[in-house]
Amino acid sequence: MLTVVEKVIFLQKVDIFAKIGTEQLAYLAAIAREVDVSKGDKIYTEGDPSDALYLVLEGAVRLQREKREIAATSAGEAFGTWALFDEDPRVVTAVASEDTRLLRIDRDEFVELLADHVQITQGILRTVVGRLRGLIERVGIDSAGAGPQAAGRE
Repeated sequence: MLTVVEKVIFLQKVDIFAKIGTEQLAYLAAIAREVDVSKGDKIYTEGDPSDALYLVLEGAVRLQREKREIAATSAGEAFGTWALFDEDPRVVTAVASEDTRLLRIDRDEFVELLADHVQITQGILRTVVGRLRGLIERVGIDSAGAGPQAAGRE
């Protein structure tokens, strides 16, 4: 079983939490629960309620849609991230591809934590905004929201 300090060290390496300070991560670590999953076990199924984020401590997880693998995660990676922010049903099935140890952060506990620790919200938003900016840059949309062809008309 990991201590809160060990969980904080792990959380510091996860991209979605990269912009959150150590003290705030300690609060997050306090609500993160360890879960052991055997190879082949389903962690959640497509259509299940979105109720938690998972972080891979050890092992690997396949994310499948209609029995087709669409992604794989390994140690240090998160999956089910949007469950913290969106109540829509899961869009993929998560299956352990080997014996796996996870950290699980339940949405209800996470939302309660955010109510008292705005710095966590700000850190996650900075990360999400950074991801969106990177996506926008990759698809060639300028910061005003116009497509690449609009640049030539100005």
